[in-house]
Amino acid sequence: MARSWVVILRLFASIALVNTQCTPETFATILANNAEATVNFAQAVPRNGSFGQGSANIPFPFNATRLPALCAVGINVKSSENSSYNFGLFLPDSTWNERFLATGNGGLGGGINWPDMGTFSHYGFATMSTDTGHISAVFDGSWALNAPETVIDWGYRAMHGSVVLSKHIITNYYAKANGIKYSYYASCSTGGRQGLREIQLHPESFDGISIGAPAWWTPRLAGSTLWQGLYNYPVSDSKHIDNSLFPVIVAEMKRQCDPQDGLVDGIISDPYGCNFDFEALLCKSTNATKCLKPAQLTTLYKFYNDWVDEKQEFVFPGVSLGTNPAFLMSSISPLGSDFSRYFVYNDTNYDYTKFTYKDVQFADTINPGNATASDFDLSPFMKRGGKILKYHGTADALIPTGSSIYFYKKVLQTLRSKGVNLDDFYRFFLVPDMGHCSGSETGPFYIAAGSSSIAGATHSVPGHEDAEHDIILAMMKWVEVGEAPDQLIATKFVNDSATLGVQSQRPLCVYPKQAKYISGDPNLPENWECKSLY
Repeated sequence: MARSWVVILRLFASIALVNTQCTPETFATILANNAEATVNFAQAVPRNGSFGQGSANIPFPFNATRLPALCAVGINVKSSENSSYNFGLFLPDSTWNERFLATGNGGLGGGINWPDMGTFSHYGFATMSTDTGHISAVFDGSWALNAPETVIDWGYRAMHGSVVLSKHIITNYYAKANGIKYSYYASCSTGGRQGLREIQLHPESFDGISIGAPAWWTPRLAGSTLWQGLYNYPVSDSKHIDNSLFPVIVAEMKRQCDPQDGLVDGIISDPYGCNFDFEALLCKSTNATKCLKPAQLTTLYKFYNDWVDEKQEFVFPGVSLGTNPAFLMSSISPLGSDFSRYFVYNDTNYDYTKFTYKDVQFADTINPGNATASDFDLSPFMKRGGKILKYHGTADALIPTGSSIYFYKKVLQTLRSKGVNLDDFYRFFLVPDMGHCSGSETGPFYIAAGSSSIAGATHSVPGHEDAEHDIILAMMKWVEVGEAPDQLIATKFVNDSATLGVQSQRPLCVYPKQAKYISGDPNLPENWECKSLY
């Protein structure tokens, strides 16, 4: 009993010591030799406490909650004569696992992602997120108007500077003799692009990255987003498809494409293997409704097929079959129009309705902020022992799934001639029926990745907190133990709430393998197997 009390007293002493250190003065001392960095705040957060910056942090106005005891820190860094960026740190008190994990942002938005940082802090990571040099909503690009230095911060500079300075702060704060054992990254969408860009420019930054639906081809993605909206514009045109027809379109796609995996369950497992008959949607009489006229069918065909220019050269992938077109076809997304208006032309009067492929070519030459993560030679990262786990939902209406497949194949083409087997360091998983970064009406999609949360869970996969079900733990196991995941088991909770229990589970296969139903209860993962297409 006496020995137990000694252990407890030492634990409380350790916690008290770290919390005593959680002051602005502590971090000012750590940063004393960096004239560009200043401390915004340092605040001790108790166990089960919460932290955030409220409505001022526009894309993340809600707090990270149920936190472990930690120190919340905010740092500002001057990046040029007329720009700066901020980043935040969560530094666990007694539960630090001697590892660092950075996370990212979404769309064109800027703000510190305290919620995802909070999720990852439950694993024991010291976590970081940067605001990329501005504060704005995800769909607002107006901040980029005539602000080239801030665009550079958004493109790559804020992430790298925050990573480097975070490692310095963490090492000195904990005063560990060996410093940080491993460094990781996890995020989705723009956050996925940020992670890829960082390892392309600075392969030493991370030992492993988990990235979802990366917005890696910045000018082409923005251009395609605008172009897809213009397919269905204006409303008065005979080619326009009314919103009421979108459910009809998706239902027909599922009717034709669902059975391929051996089970009719409302999930299209292989949208790229479906020989979809678009003409089945044509009206059979002039008075028919819930069907498409020829001009509308042409609009739909463009939307679900690759965008090619007048010379039939590839521009960008189309949206995958089964994806609801409402997001991109109901209106013009600012993710496309704002990029052209503020990033490319710096012209508030730019008329996006006159957008053409020539605008994409011009944006390519500018590559605002050097943001595009198109260096397909990932061998420097591989040679350091770096590992990549990537995932993308097959029903992603925001970033076409094909863009991740295209990226994977370009890396394959670049490295195969060098004798590199991609599976040795880069594994890619398609998630059937998952939307953008998370969510599915029917299919198992949850793998505890960044930008994805489940009601009633602080982190990981409740009841299945292991490397088979959790992509973060799978990444750590691959990096630290050398065991690569041959599959991940995705989980669907009842009403997406962990407290209501598991509804179904299914394996996600390393691309290009696919999960095929064998027999038995289809909600159990053991009744599926990953099969090669050849």
